[in-house]
Amino acid sequence: MAVKKIETWLTDMDGVLVHENTALPGAAEFIDTLKRNNRQYLVLTNNPIYTPRDLSARLGRSGIDVPEDRIWTSALATADFVSRTMPRGSAYVIGEAGLTTALHEAGFILSDIKPDYVILGETRTYSFESITTAIRLILGGARFICTNPDATGPSENGVLPAAGAVAALVTKATNREPYFVGKPNPIMFRTALNRVGGHSETTAMIGDRMDTDVVAGVEAGLNTFLVLTGITTRSEVETFPYRPDQVVNSIQDLIDIAESGVVEF
Repeated sequence: MAVKKIETWLTDMDGVLVHENTALPGAAEFIDTLKRNNRQYLVLTNNPIYTPRDLSARLGRSGIDVPEDRIWTSALATADFVSRTMPRGSAYVIGEAGLTTALHEAGFILSDIKPDYVILGETRTYSFESITTAIRLILGGARFICTNPDATGPSENGVLPAAGAVAALVTKATNREPYFVGKPNPIMFRTALNRVGGHSETTAMIGDRMDTDVVAGVEAGLNTFLVLTGITTRSEVETFPYRPDQVVNSIQDLIDIAESGVVEF
């Protein structure tokens, strides 16, 4: 067995730290262990609806203390990406405060008049009018960006259509594929690592989905852990052509590794 140092941790939120608004076993203790040992870490989420402040408060209500500067969303990654590609550009946006705030802070102008981009995020109030406007602007030459490819998202009453599903509708109408910034795009991980000064060789990714968290971690060269408290089941792991480095029952099983800073693969 090889022994590796783990100095930086990236972890998904839903299905790893919390389920809805309830902390999962070991989540609070894991974060406290990282803090106590001065480990660098970020909580990553494809959910672009909320600001880091909102998400920090949500985690806090479940008993998990994560400061807002330790949260990296697909909205922040999208704002970072477009502002680097086209500084002080303009965008027509379908989304909530998490996305619009990130774009404003990145120096973008939000406009429906010849925007450089159409940026599709998530909202619980998708409207026919806004989707029609997006389609017309893309056909008129606007570049098509989507925060994340997730087709569905969770709710207390069952699944909801998410950004990926609406993006498919827009693609069907325009024949234009969006550029997805969130997981599994490795750019989400690279920007996160840049934010905390981490290196891929000594960074671990914890996720509950093989098709977003684990594949992105593998492609970014990270050490990967799959927890079984979310979407992917143990039997489903075998159906994928790639593998996590370890499959564990929950984040509670990783507390000792967070404490020691080393893992055997």
